[in-house]
Parts: sequence; structure tokens; C-alpha cells
Amino acid sequence: MIKTVNRKEQTRKRHRRVRLKISGDSQFPRLAVYRSTKHIYAQIIDDTKGVTLASSSSKVKELNLAHGGNIEAAKVVGADIAKKALDKGIECVVFDRGGFLFHGRVAALAEAAREAGLQF
Repeated sequence: MIKTVNRKEQTRKRHRRVRLKISGDSQFPRLAVYRSTKHIYAQIIDDTKGVTLASSSSKVKELNLAHGGNIEAAKVVGADIAKKALDKGIECVVFDRGGFLFHGRVAALAEAAREAGLQF
């Protein structure tokens, strides 16, 4: 019998591998991204204290997004998380792609955050 591994389990394995290499602290917090089929989420996390410093998602009513599962929504969320981070004095972060490939919506969120002034 061949053991099959589903996509969600493969993503979890990739995320564990990524998290072994990166960690956020108070100087360089971690920008974690989660991508579902309908929405995209971003958090800035200080791993040493275990607190979320800022968060944004395509579910936020103030962003006025009709559909949260596309590249345009990812760009808006990336710009929003960068604005919230800069308001709290966070300029540099470590990017955590969450086991997802750096392509499509994840890359669009990262590029929008960079254009809004966040460095990573």
C-alpha cells in the first residue's frame, strides 16, 4: 500500500521546516501569512514574548473587499499590515510564508508590504 499525504499535511511540513530557520523577536518580529481559499491573513508576531503586535486580513470590514481570495485583496492586506506596523514603530520584520509557496497571493502581499515601507 502506498501512503498518501494530503496537501494540508504537506503545507504543515513545509511550515515546520521554515519555522526551524526563522523566529521573530522584539527587534525583528515575524510577519506570518496564512492563505485560505476565500481569505488571506497576516500577523506581526513577537515570538519571544508570544504576542501578536498587529494583524490584518481580508475579512476586515474597513478594507471594503468584495472578494478576499484574490491578488488584489492580498495587496490591500499587505499595505494595511505595513501601515499598522509602521504606526507601532516596527520597520523591519522577518517574513514567514507559512509553508505556502512564495507565489501569487503570498508574493503580492509581501510586495505590497514592501512598497508601503516595511523592510524584510
